[in-house]
Amino acid sequence: QLNLAEFLPYQLSVASNAVSTRIADVYQARFGLKIPEWRMMAVLGEGVPMTQRDLVRATLMDKVTVSRATAALVDRGLIARAASESDGRSHLLTLTQAGQSLYAEIAPVALEMERRLVAACLTASEQKSLSDMLTRLREAANVIG
Repeated sequence: QLNLAEFLPYQLSVASNAVSTRIADVYQARFGLKIPEWRMMAVLGEGVPMTQRDLVRATLMDKVTVSRATAALVDRGLIARAASESDGRSHLLTLTQAGQSLYAEIAPVALEMERRLVAACLTASEQKSLSDMLTRLREAANVIG
């Protein structure tokens, strides 16, 4: 019989939501960003222009969520749309100068929050093991049918 509290997908989801919500509270209060908006900024902050379809794949968010986050970030002047040279129907999204500035301000906050959270409950060895295990789980999920 399924014991939900011990079911790995449930445990991962609950842990992910708890961490994301904790960090999102800071993003919302300090920077006015929701989780989907921050995820898009984080991906675009790597400097590669992307279409909304690319962002759906990169963030694992659904099309509607990406579309709403795109609209919010465009309205705030944090990302810009440019016509794709290879596909006139698609637009490439990039961080604007304001978006890059905000990203540069948020990224250190995100990294520090991650560091504090992980250090509060895991040793350095456990942190490495957790990272390795999550990588292996993600890779296995992509292979096992």
